[in-house]
Formats: sequence, C-alpha cells, structure tokens
Amino acid sequence: MRKGLFALAAVGLLATGGMAACGDDSSDTGSSGGSTSSVGKVGVILPDTASSQRWGTDDPKFLKAAFDAAGVPVDIQNAQGDKSQFQTIADGMISSGVKVLIIVNLDSGTGKAVLDKAKAAGIATIDYDRLTLSGGANYYVSFDNVKVGELQGQGLVDCLTEKKYTKPVVAELNGSPTDNNATLFAQGYNSVLDPKYADGTFTKGPNQSVPNWDNAQGGTIFEQMLTSNKKIQGVLAANDGLGNAVISVLKKNKLNGQVPVTGQDATVQGLQNILAGDQCMTVYKAIKQEADAAAGLAVAIAKGQKPTTATGTTTDPESKAAIPSVLLVPKSITAATVKDVIADGFVTKDAVCTSAFAAACTKNGIS
Repeated sequence: MRKGLFALAAVGLLATGGMAACGDDSSDTGSSGGSTSSVGKVGVILPDTASSQRWGTDDPKFLKAAFDAAGVPVDIQNAQGDKSQFQTIADGMISSGVKVLIIVNLDSGTGKAVLDKAKAAGIATIDYDRLTLSGGANYYVSFDNVKVGELQGQGLVDCLTEKKYTKPVVAELNGSPTDNNATLFAQGYNSVLDPKYADGTFTKGPNQSVPNWDNAQGGTIFEQMLTSNKKIQGVLAANDGLGNAVISVLKKNKLNGQVPVTGQDATVQGLQNILAGDQCMTVYKAIKQEADAAAGLAVAIAKGQKPTTATGTTTDPESKAAIPSVLLVPKSITAATVKDVIADGFVTKDAVCTSAFAAACTKNGIS
C-alpha cells in the first residue's frame, strides 16, 4: 500500500507536533498503570449515517484508531440527523468533563450553541469537516472544499466535452443549504461552469439544493427536474449518494451512461457507478488524513500541550474570525484512477470489484 497518497506535507508536521508527546502512552489507554491519569478525554459528535457512509464507518474507525494509538480516551457518538440528540450528546460529554470537543455540525445554529457551552466550560473545540458559522471553534480541520467543487465542475466539463454535446443542458443538485461545505462546493463548481453558461458552451438548467443531503429526496427532486426538462444532458450532483439517486432515475428512463453525473466521497457505490460508466467522476478525500489531523490537535490539547498547525487560517464568512486550520488536498477520480483509491487503502478491491464489476476492474488496471 502506498502510504500517505495525496498527503499534504503540512499534515505530517501537524501530526508530528500533535502526536510526538505520546511517548510511552502509545499503547496505554488508561486501563493499567497510571501513565494516562493526567490525559484529558476527547468527545466527538458525528452528524448522521444517512447522508454519507463515511459518518457511520470511515470517520469513527480512523478517529478511534488515532486516539487509541496515542493512549487518549475518546467518546465517539453519532446524532443520527437529530438536532436535539446532537445537543443532548454534547451536554453529556461536557458534563463528563471532556477536555476537547470535536463536532461535525448538523447546522451552524445547533453547532454554535454546543460550541458556546463547551467554551463556557473551558473545553477546547474543533470543527471537523464542516465550519460552524460564527461558532468560534478553536480549530478547523477539513479539505479545501472550494477545490472539491472545482474538481467536480471540471470533471463534468471534461465528460461533456468527450460526449461532444452541443450546448448541453446542465442540472445542478446541490448539497444541504444548512451545510457551509455545500456552499463552498457550489462556489467551486460554479466558478468552472458559470463561464461555460456565459459563453453559450453549456446551457444552465434546473438548480436546486437537497435538504439534509437526503438521497431519497434528491432522487425525487431530480425526477421532477427531468420531467420538466427532458433535454438535461449533464448533472452536477454534489456527492456520490445524490449521484446514485440521479443515476437511479436515469436508469428508469434508459438514460444512464448518456448523461454524465458527478459525485464526491469515493464511496464503493460511487466507484462502482464510475466503473459501470454511469457516473463521470468522484472526488476522493483521504478521510484518514483528516481524522489523523484532527486527532493530532486533540491529542496535544488533551496532554496539556500547545497544538501545532502548519496550514494557516480560515476566515469565518459571518464573524470574519480567523480560525487556525488544516485544509487537506482532494483528488479527482475517474475510471482510470479508481485503482488509486484502492491502493491508498480507503476501500478494498474485494468491496469494489464484485462479480458485476470484475471485467471493468481488470480493464482499468485494478489487479
């Protein structure tokens, strides 16, 4: 396996700064001896398991592994899309005395309320993956989300150019309007697509956001788009789940493979859709790098040290506060580069290359 594929050098510096003090605690989670008695506990609140598989499988796995390796106790819980539950989990973690709270907000309002409570209790806070607008988190760890959108936009341009369509109608299925990341993704892909609309290369079609990244609702929205505009020839879908919802509708209308569809997250389903020719591309975000970067910050704080960040700051668009940040580099994935995601260990060949996709895997160099 190629370790650290697509890594940002600064993350290595961050991890070193945050994890170097682990020392003898690296294999000690506090169950024996007394070496971790002064180490604070870390709380992590994830948003749901419906919008993307990552929140139910990838992030919990990578985060737990990073904290276990550092000998730092961690409590990872998922709010399952429920704002009240999100706050209840946070209240429990705060009252239990966590030293660091890492959150992926469901929306900025709920997230800010939780961050305010944590700060009032003297708890350090980290926004993970999504920035909480006006939340005032101490740190922010994510990917360059505008770049994610740019890759999606350029991927769709490349696929439509290959199709040689004349002034193709492009539909946009955006992420949740309450997720700042969705705003950043759209900023990125519209920076690529808007000039194409302006010069007449592409035709701007229906454009709608999907509440809570709900895939079923996304499918319904796209079906309505297609019913009202039969000439849609390209779809900018903001992630693989929405992309698959679009593809399901296209299949019903015998249009799959003819209408390029984008995605994001490099899910097994998304990669299989790419290999099948039903999805144009996805964006791979190396979640292990993101989890390790957040853990590096939290571990340092939990051990009473000052975290080291090496990638600058992010300006909160509402409060204008400059938040120390780590922003990682995403990568565009097409059929020819699905093998890179597998080589990086994010998904397995066995999961992707089932019998229905075996020939496509061989064709694209996955062995």
